[in-house]
Amino acid sequence: MEKHFVKADGNGMIDVNGQVSPVTYTVSFKEGMGHSYEVDIRLMAPRDWLLQRGFNRDAVLVSQSGARIPVYHGGANRHDGGSHHDGGGLDPADAISIELTARDDSCTSEADLMGKYPEFGGTRAAAAGRP
Repeated sequence: MEKHFVKADGNGMIDVNGQVSPVTYTVSFKEGMGHSYEVDIRLMAPRDWLLQRGFNRDAVLVSQSGARIPVYHGGANRHDGGSHHDGGGLDPADAISIELTARDDSCTSEADLMGKYPEFGGTRAAAAGRP
């Protein structure tokens, strides 16, 4: 089965050590094997804002649905023992905008996907009609 790629934008909040700020983000999904879905989340946050709040490597995105999604600097879901680089923290010499990402493969049905990620709205119906 061919995988379809669908992308949508959302508005939420980023939470770093209990301090929050509005943020826009992009969610995308593609169909996995069977009825599973692979969801990628990306957002850009100002480096200085993150540094001032004691950001190390991860923060929390509060999405449109109210879900609290851990987002990471240096790659989605760093479960590789931290091999990216020691500490994974930011440096004032880093780019002015920092990309934070997450990957979610917990959605096992279309209803689950739409409930957790309402950002897709009508885009799923459009994707289903693709050749």
